[in-house]
Amino acid sequence: MTDDAPTNDGQRFDRLPETPDDREVEGRASRREVLDWFEERFGIEPDVFEGYSFWEKGAGKVWIFNGEATDPSEVEAIGMTLLRTRQEHWKPTSRAATRFGHRATTGVIELNPEQASRFVAGEDQALPAWDGDWGYLIATHEVAGERAPIGAGLYLYDELRSVVPKGSRADLPVVE
Repeated sequence: MTDDAPTNDGQRFDRLPETPDDREVEGRASRREVLDWFEERFGIEPDVFEGYSFWEKGAGKVWIFNGEATDPSEVEAIGMTLLRTRQEHWKPTSRAATRFGHRATTGVIELNPEQASRFVAGEDQALPAWDGDWGYLIATHEVAGERAPIGAGLYLYDELRSVVPKGSRADLPVVE
């Protein structure tokens, strides 16, 4: 990398490159890598994201926008945050989990009413019965006979850690 190579400007939105080969900014995820990650981690097919554009602002904060933007560099926000990528393990946002989680076929943990209530309140809880992969999961709960995503959680060492943002937490009564 030369001194005149493009760098990440944390105050500006930049479109993700289509593929890793198109990458100009070191460390920036590509659209293909984001689509592949959602498919490998959660079984969400790439066509679910057709018509959406992906942007980075800050160090690895990936935003998703339904449509195109000609020059979003001067705005504070565009669409919604989707994913954090510039860390050891990529992390989906709880908003992404609730928006796209109904399409997930893997990496999903179904919570009973008490577990779901604790999860949305931001509580961590022991769940040794999970037999899937460790890492970030989409937490769901049955609502009106259907699986409804309620957020993203981190499963490690037989414990589900709620990563529901403080401003989105809720105290819900347990309804059986």
